[in-house]
Amino acid sequence: MQIFSSPAARRRALAGAAGATVLLVAASLAVRQYLPVLADPDRLRAWLDGFGIFAPLALVVIQAMQVIFAPIPGQVVALVSGYAFGPVAGTAYSLAGVLLGSAIAFTLAKKFGRPMVERLLHEDVLTRFDGFVEQVGIPGLLAFVIVPGLPDDAICFLSGLTTWRLRTFLAVIIVGRLPAYVLTVYAGGELAAGHVRPALAILGVVVALSVLGYAQRDRIRSVLDRS
Repeated sequence: MQIFSSPAARRRALAGAAGATVLLVAASLAVRQYLPVLADPDRLRAWLDGFGIFAPLALVVIQAMQVIFAPIPGQVVALVSGYAFGPVAGTAYSLAGVLLGSAIAFTLAKKFGRPMVERLLHEDVLTRFDGFVEQVGIPGLLAFVIVPGLPDDAICFLSGLTTWRLRTFLAVIIVGRLPAYVLTVYAGGELAAGHVRPALAILGVVVALSVLGYAQRDRIRSVLDRS
């Protein structure tokens, strides 16, 4: 079976794959270097302050990176966003970053296909959720993304292997992720205002839901599959 239409098309595809690999490796090294900062809200806010008027852009980029590189906790970035920019602007910046990162993950998977996704995702995630997006459709994916603690970042890559369009996928992502991010960003704003108890209460709810979602991920997937 002929995959490429011509030798030139094959060379362009190989060059594109090599370029994407170099960019991913470079980004991975950068994430590993700055991960301790990204995991500490106080250090992250101080680091953002150093960007001055470009701090919102830096926040958007960081939030996008947490989608592509799962070790970065997205809720921590959302918390800092609320702490640094307030609930309204913080939510806007966080969601912009999430949409950017989700779009990049989806597009990479769409362009380079399953071999790249298999290299990026853990085998356990692939085993559990392979074909999940195609099977459950828009309502199922929306229900999945709403629940904190599930591997929704990995789902962004797996969604790129389907026949979905990017705009449909992003519409599901923004609606599904909005509740948890609004709560976390609001908690960050409350911390900045000195309202520690309400902030901790909100974070407690988000953490509890995340732990529950992670513990019940297989059951949730089975329910959505049957539905």
